[in-house]
Amino acid sequence: MEKLSEQLIRSISSKKNEPDWMRDFRLQAYHKFLELDNPDFGPELDIDFSSINYYKKVGNNETEWKNVACDIRDKFKSLGVIDAEDKHLSGVTNQYESEVIYHKGKDELKEKGVVFLATDDALKQYPELFLEYFNNLVKYDENKYTALNGALWSGGSFIYIPPYTKLDRPLQSYFRIDSVALGQFERTIIIVDEGAELSYIEGCTAESHSANSLHAGVVEIYVKKGAKCKYSTIQNWSKDVYNLVTKRSIVYENGLMEWVDGNVGSKVTMKYPSCILVGDNAIGNSISIAYAKLGQVIDAGAKMIHIGKNTKSKIISKSIACGGGTANYRGLTKICEEATNAFAMVKCDTIMLDDISSSDTIPTNIVLNNRSTLEHEATVSKINEEKLFYLMMKGIDENHAKELLIMGFIDDFKKELPLEYAVELNRLLKEI
Repeated sequence: MEKLSEQLIRSISSKKNEPDWMRDFRLQAYHKFLELDNPDFGPELDIDFSSINYYKKVGNNETEWKNVACDIRDKFKSLGVIDAEDKHLSGVTNQYESEVIYHKGKDELKEKGVVFLATDDALKQYPELFLEYFNNLVKYDENKYTALNGALWSGGSFIYIPPYTKLDRPLQSYFRIDSVALGQFERTIIIVDEGAELSYIEGCTAESHSANSLHAGVVEIYVKKGAKCKYSTIQNWSKDVYNLVTKRSIVYENGLMEWVDGNVGSKVTMKYPSCILVGDNAIGNSISIAYAKLGQVIDAGAKMIHIGKNTKSKIISKSIACGGGTANYRGLTKICEEATNAFAMVKCDTIMLDDISSSDTIPTNIVLNNRSTLEHEATVSKINEEKLFYLMMKGIDENHAKELLIMGFIDDFKKELPLEYAVELNRLLKEI
């Protein structure tokens, strides 16, 4: 395992055969990482950077599963990824450890002029388009982990949807970590051009180990005039993964950005998907769940920045805490002075399943003009004893009755998920 250093950065860039400007960018980001401290908010991050394997390539980027190593192929099959590709998706990117190992799109992508590539391949095949959008929304020097991603990014998806183009089915990326103490740093860039629409699905899992791993991804999404983008995630990282992700979108006139964000795994998660509503009549929505069990801290939420006139945003956060876990909502809603007639709503609901778990709601709400509206509501409760008693009187055992009540609690979230992900979520939550 090679330690994090200038030499490692240069080696990774050389192996990828990157242009000089990208190597120099990586080095600049690396030095910024060394300068920056951990964030001064959120859960404690006790990461031993000297123990992490920062780059591990296993195989090449294939377009046929038969060419992928049998053990890796079997792993993705057991996760349901291969079956989902055939039945439900227009294209997939599957990343294993540090690199994309399988990428394929249906014929309709080429017919409609859609660019759907591993991000490393986009750098080589569409250098001008790549340079226009890379490191634009999420700057490398924002925090310690955007800097680390800038230095080490590898894999992820690059998507460009041409004007007024709609796909029949979603695109998907799936990220898997199996190695001990691995660092995964994918970079995803999505551009949905004027009047176009995209539904994108992301899945994340990891093998459980005794040593901590680190996932520090960056996502940049551009929703142009009248365009729509829906980004759905279920992350089920193992309890040894620090999941520190920066996801941000910018939404132009009459555009719509929807984040559907499920967090049911990891040791520590810090993730706050964001919308910058820069265009008039732009809309940003986020609906999320956080499910924290013993040994887990899920610090998640959303950010909505209103700049354009008549903009709208909605944040719905559902949290479940049990077994001593911590599930926090942390978010920002800001209505700028020029964002007149804006409307924003924040609703945070938490269920506590015992007396040893915890949950905090930490909102920051800012309104800088007197012609806009911001609403905020937060509730914390336990399982409704009357409803639980009623279900048990109908012959339902206590555990199944609790499961039904929890499923009802997150029903709004489940409705927003693609079918196969809703089924997976049901399976995960039955472990309560």
